[in-house]
Amino acid sequence: MALRPSRVLRTGAVLGLAAVLLGLTGVSVVGTTRTRASANTAIAATTLAEAYELADDAVALEEVAEQRYRLEPGEQALALHRGASGALEVALRDVEARGTAADRDVAAEVRELQVIYLGAMDRLFAAVDRGDTASAADIDDEVVDPAAERIGGLVHGAATVSAQEAAEAMRDLHRIEGVVFTATTATFGVGLALLVVFAFVAGGYQRRLLRHAAEHEYHASHDGLTGLPNRTLFTEHTTDALREAGPDGRGLAVLLLDLDRFKEVNDTLGHQYGDELLRQVAARTTGALRAGDVIARLSGDEFAVLLPGASAADAAGLAARLQSELHRSFALDDVAVDVEVSIGIAVAPEHATDTDALLRCADIAMYTAKDSKTGATLYRPNMHTEDGNRLLLLGDLRRALDVTDQLTLHYQPKIRLDDGRLSGAEALVRWSHPTRGPIPPAEFIPVAETTGLITRLTLYVLRLAVAQARAWLDDGLVVPIAVNLSPRCLLDPDLVGHVTRLLHEHELPADLLRLEVTETAVMANPALATETLTALHRLGVRLSIDDYGTGYSSMAYLKSLPVDELKVDRTFVMHMDDDPEDAVLVRGAIELGHNLGMTVVAEGVEGAAHVTALQELGCDIAQGYHYARPMPPEDLTTWFRTSGATAVLSG
Repeated sequence: MALRPSRVLRTGAVLGLAAVLLGLTGVSVVGTTRTRASANTAIAATTLAEAYELADDAVALEEVAEQRYRLEPGEQALALHRGASGALEVALRDVEARGTAADRDVAAEVRELQVIYLGAMDRLFAAVDRGDTASAADIDDEVVDPAAERIGGLVHGAATVSAQEAAEAMRDLHRIEGVVFTATTATFGVGLALLVVFAFVAGGYQRRLLRHAAEHEYHASHDGLTGLPNRTLFTEHTTDALREAGPDGRGLAVLLLDLDRFKEVNDTLGHQYGDELLRQVAARTTGALRAGDVIARLSGDEFAVLLPGASAADAAGLAARLQSELHRSFALDDVAVDVEVSIGIAVAPEHATDTDALLRCADIAMYTAKDSKTGATLYRPNMHTEDGNRLLLLGDLRRALDVTDQLTLHYQPKIRLDDGRLSGAEALVRWSHPTRGPIPPAEFIPVAETTGLITRLTLYVLRLAVAQARAWLDDGLVVPIAVNLSPRCLLDPDLVGHVTRLLHEHELPADLLRLEVTETAVMANPALATETLTALHRLGVRLSIDDYGTGYSSMAYLKSLPVDELKVDRTFVMHMDDDPEDAVLVRGAIELGHNLGMTVVAEGVEGAAHVTALQELGCDIAQGYHYARPMPPEDLTTWFRTSGATAVLSG
């Protein structure tokens, strides 16, 4: 039976429509797959480029440290160079984790060159130390410079390739859109009868595809939580603003903001509260900006603001407004939360003329503001060289306080000179850095002393020491533990409350905790120091004057302080057997302490001659290498039970 023309037409129309739909389906599948792949490639390439950027920064810091050492040889420049090398290694690991086999090959090649470079640097530093400038120059020309240039070229080249790959992925996305559009348009020629159907189907698909492409592009350049531009888009805006400003035009400013107590919100209330806090911070910051200013969320609790055409004074004014806005309480559901913000400011062209350098300057200024508790700080050029190593060390120390396996306590026993029994132990902090290894307290404590971080470090040590005293007590050993207080902690009005809570939390008798302060710390603010020490003494905590003889003090204040113990500094004790003047000073300190009703402790006792001399002078307690070096608590427990200087048994 022959088919009627209308049926043939309908059949043809159906077949044609089916063909169009199949074609559109194929285009949709291929286009969506390629779009998703292109977007993922762009994100991966951007992340990898950031890792290469960190490596590039580390290489630059190595160069700064090398030049600094050649101008001013010393441990500070050497430590800065070591820190930069460590940072490069961390960045290379990040490249290996995020990159392809080719990137891992680059990282391996950089490591091989770094070995050659570091070996040559050791020889160069040695030549500089000898004053052999000719050899230093030869080493620099023949090995150091070629290796450094090769390392920098590899890192910079790989970063450029990653950026190009991201750009190529976006171009590929647009090419897919074009192909799909062309393929869809071509199907319209099948017939006028199918035009409306085909146009409807193709138009709908085209709109969906373009919307998906726009969404992918948006998500690749915006933060999913706050909806703000991300680091990639902020970098593009800053680069464009620098280009538009030109070398002779009006400059611009960049502000980097970091929330100081954001981690406490996440740890205490949960991440959902932390996310809501970030959204509200983004909203308040946006509301304080001018038209044309750009705000972005870079990562975590770090935000950036771009101020086109702004001066340093304009940026400082905005920073003050932002502090005022963000220091007001945030209502997170049923909880009111207060946070503080640290702001770093950098201005172009005064501080830098390219985007990466400008952001680095603002970042350095922000960490300076955070460490000095100043709220907002304008970048200064000398921060790069003078504070580079200090900022690296402070950043590492801040992160070490957030974990449990880097900062530990060693304990050095204190021995009674009349019967050789244990009088107590002094807690001494030790830092095992994950990449630099052990860092001496003399290196990181003075740096922490110059910032508010010393208070947090001291409370960390107090918490460990009180817990250890409780553990020993549970094990049948009564071991009073001494902890050094920094001048900042002594003047902290919350100190007594912190100590009270720790003793209560661990149910530790207060007389098993001894707090040591220096003369200098007391004399910094005698009235407040006396008030704090009196409150601690009423609590039952034993108190000591540490390093007596090295500072300055008023006899009137010394006799009025509620102090139980006087510790004679090691610099006098170590030479008292061969230096008559030191012996006189030690004798005077012992007599003074006894006349004021204090127990006297001699530090730095390193030989039997010291012990004999101190016993003859009537000293009460000795501490030093003659008896034991500082050791971990488990080793000291064994020492208690095996040495003659046994701990007092409880019960």
